[in-house]
Amino acid sequence: MTGTSTPAAAVTTPCRVAVAGASGRMGRMLIEAIRASDDCVLAGALDVASSPAVGSDATAFLGHASGVAITADIATGLKNADVLIDFTRPEGTLAHLAVCSQLGVKAVIGTTGFTDAQKAELDAYAQRTAVMFSPNMSVGVNVTLKLLQMAAKAMATGYDIEIIEAHHRHKVDAPSGTALKMGEVIADALGRDLKDCAVYAREGVTGERDPSTIGFAAIRGGDIVGDHTVLFAGIGERIEVTHKSSSRATYAQGALRAVRFLAAHKTGMFDMFDVLGLN
Repeated sequence: MTGTSTPAAAVTTPCRVAVAGASGRMGRMLIEAIRASDDCVLAGALDVASSPAVGSDATAFLGHASGVAITADIATGLKNADVLIDFTRPEGTLAHLAVCSQLGVKAVIGTTGFTDAQKAELDAYAQRTAVMFSPNMSVGVNVTLKLLQMAAKAMATGYDIEIIEAHHRHKVDAPSGTALKMGEVIADALGRDLKDCAVYAREGVTGERDPSTIGFAAIRGGDIVGDHTVLFAGIGERIEVTHKSSSRATYAQGALRAVRFLAAHKTGMFDMFDVLGLN
């Protein structure tokens, strides 16, 4: 009897990932997640020149030698990578993206604190390479954003909207990028521009609350990973939509989902709604 052989399963090449801010809290969480994944491999590690970790093995903190040394030279850190994951600072991220766009390296950006001009630079780089930009890559946070979009449309009148966020003492920007994204989603659902309706500070005699505004309050202390609550306060009732993070691991796993999503794209600007199919 003549039979037909079953084709051998195609061998999937792991995605080669570089991590910026490799010796920081988020950088180490990302490296640990990459090492634990079945379809990604660490291919580069970047940090600032002043970091004492420069020159050391990127996975030394895990008790494992990866052969990938942490470097401050951007081109060296990216030369073997398919995708960069960057949760650093705006200036550093833009410097990294400049090299990414030259080398054809895709980028997953979780950095917060960009100005409008810097966001325009991100858009420009996205014309040369694929960029997934989100101030928060937690799956739960992005589902929360979708819920807020729905809630804002249903409570467009008669409800005051306040956004309260809390983070660890080391966070340098306020409000958080996630809080601002929440405000943007709500304002857009209401047909408003957040620039025109956001209130970031209250002190002294402020007068009555303008019902068209969206208020923000920021708390900083201890080791809080990230708590966000949006309050819809009406007459006789209030609704609170809350998301609390207890570990940065959720951000790392979201970033890896974004890495996998970018595999099918050469250029363009995307967000986590694209990654999760929520758009």
